Amino acid sequence: MSDDRPRLLDPVFISKLARLDLQARLVVEGFLTGLHRSPYHGFSVEFAEHRQYMPGDPLRHLDWKVLAKSDRKYLKQYQEETNLRAHLLVDTSASMGYGTSGVTKLDYARQLAASLAYLILGQHDAVGLFGFAQGRGEQIPARSTMGHLRPLLLLLERLTAGGGTDFTASLHTLAERITRRGLVVILSDLLDEPEKIAQAIHHFRHRRHEVLVFHILDPQEVAFDFEREAVYVDVEGGPRVTTRPRELRDDYRARIQAWRARLRTICIEKRADYMALTTDVPYDRALLEYLAKRSRLL
Repeated sequence: MSDDRPRLLDPVFISKLARLDLQARLVVEGFLTGLHRSPYHGFSVEFAEHRQYMPGDPLRHLDWKVLAKSDRKYLKQYQEETNLRAHLLVDTSASMGYGTSGVTKLDYARQLAASLAYLILGQHDAVGLFGFAQGRGEQIPARSTMGHLRPLLLLLERLTAGGGTDFTASLHTLAERITRRGLVVILSDLLDEPEKIAQAIHHFRHRRHEVLVFHILDPQEVAFDFEREAVYVDVEGGPRVTTRPRELRDDYRARIQAWRARLRTICIEKRADYMALTTDVPYDRALLEYLAKRSRLL
């Protein structure tokens, strides 16, 4: 019998996350002082829309009239049902499959996304997920019940790296889909033209979302500490290059530093948070340090 239980969450790390609160630093829809406007979600507020019932959802908002007419289960949602609606955008382009430290960039992004999903749902806020590459991917809409965690984790485990990177197509498409203001978390190696990335972030900010960017690289993509002459292959369809690493190392490192600095500047200009990560840094430590930094800024 196959075992489809999600395996992404480390119980020790989750115990640490349970003591932390991820709060939006910019004003998002429904945000007030404190974590929640009311513990009674949907009580005495305006009806907004229906969404399909998922196992584990509370039955108190089930629309019985729709059930009687169509034999389908839908829940009523309300405009003030949640403080925060977060969307985790995980890059699944081919370059995310690269890894030299025992973990690929996609593995690292999935661990971060799983931890953030648990944290956000633990605050009774809503979280959704989209794995994207070349303008397409698989999406799970944002919901706020802990029963929603399981499908999120199962999707994260199904994600595979493949295809090219096109931030302009992928993120602009998502910006049009996400109509309600909230928190957008991008987990990617950002291997695209900086100006295209700037345009995509601007699109989300123009629609009044808060944006967090986790820039994930393999340590060798930063240090370039290879020693032997080798053929380097662009996994997304680019040229093959034969070179001696020692001859290029200094210039390569300078270019990488300038590129990362440019991305950081773009995020500052667009009022988006930026965090540079490498996969040799334990993801739990990186996330805890980031959340501690955010708490000091609030």
